[in-house]
Amino acid sequence: MSIETIKWVKGSARIIDQTQLPNKFEYIYCRDIKTMWQAIKRLSVRGAPAIGVAAAFGVVLGIQKFKGQDKAKFLKVFHEACDYLATSRPTAVNLFNMLDRMRSVAARDPEAGVVLLKKMLFQEAMAIYKADQEVCRRMGNHGAKLIKKGMNCLTVCNAGALATVDYGTALGVFYSAKKLGKKFSVYSCETRPLLQGARLTCWELLRQKITTTLICDNMAATLMAQGKVDIIFTGADRIASNGDAANKIGTYMLAVLAKYHGIPFYVVAPRSTFDLKIRSGRQIPIEQRDSQEVTHFAGVSIAPKGIKAYNPAFDVTPAKLISGIVTEYGIIRQPYIRNIKRIIG
Repeated sequence: MSIETIKWVKGSARIIDQTQLPNKFEYIYCRDIKTMWQAIKRLSVRGAPAIGVAAAFGVVLGIQKFKGQDKAKFLKVFHEACDYLATSRPTAVNLFNMLDRMRSVAARDPEAGVVLLKKMLFQEAMAIYKADQEVCRRMGNHGAKLIKKGMNCLTVCNAGALATVDYGTALGVFYSAKKLGKKFSVYSCETRPLLQGARLTCWELLRQKITTTLICDNMAATLMAQGKVDIIFTGADRIASNGDAANKIGTYMLAVLAKYHGIPFYVVAPRSTFDLKIRSGRQIPIEQRDSQEVTHFAGVSIAPKGIKAYNPAFDVTPAKLISGIVTEYGIIRQPYIRNIKRIIG
């Protein structure tokens, strides 16, 4: 893949500013933790795996300017950095899981001094970065087996290279299938209100020369009724221990429609997106975003002044609507409670 969504470059985290795509391709160089926090919050970097890597890099940014050898003061700065980054977005569990990994490093060696701890934390952040590259390719290879010749696939939001380090979850399935020489096409839901499907997924798939058609979100049911959708792949931001999966708002609607029309519906997500501490999707916190994302488009008002707007960023698809969960370990199927525990737990 030629898309490097996030990368450590000379003491800073370089990210593609996804708010500018597809019209502009620009980088943001995060040289301090505040810049990284803002990048996550405003969706300059987004997608659960990419947010996890961004959080790890953010911790490194938060500690790299610490001077001196006072370990107690260093640990205070370190934990404050982790706590601060945890406030950026509430739903994508990768963020919290990767912060926990960074915290575990600091607790691993009680005798380590400040210099060694800094080195260990940077090494862990890079390990998280490299693991995402490997994991996404493994998921892609497992998921590609589900795509048959001539299939019409459908996806929502952006679960591609831009949502990970450089390859993707749901779109990674398409990239792996293309490498295998399979002929297929993709429908991309526009994904209101911020149009990640139209702006980002279409941009990615066209760069990879994958046949892609953009549709409005409310066209999906008609396509399914016309027999034009054979299989659906989505990403996820958090998966409960029973298989319920939170993803971009509108995913649940697609799962209901897929069930009615008898279309396989697959979620593609790595181990780091599972939250085995919660029993069901009812316990997943759903981010509520600014109402202006709904009432305005490209900075221009599209609704009467003063109108109320409801803007949850995610919804939860019940496990019973999911045909399988594609992970780096293979495809998990029903019964999810048992099989998730067996394969992931």
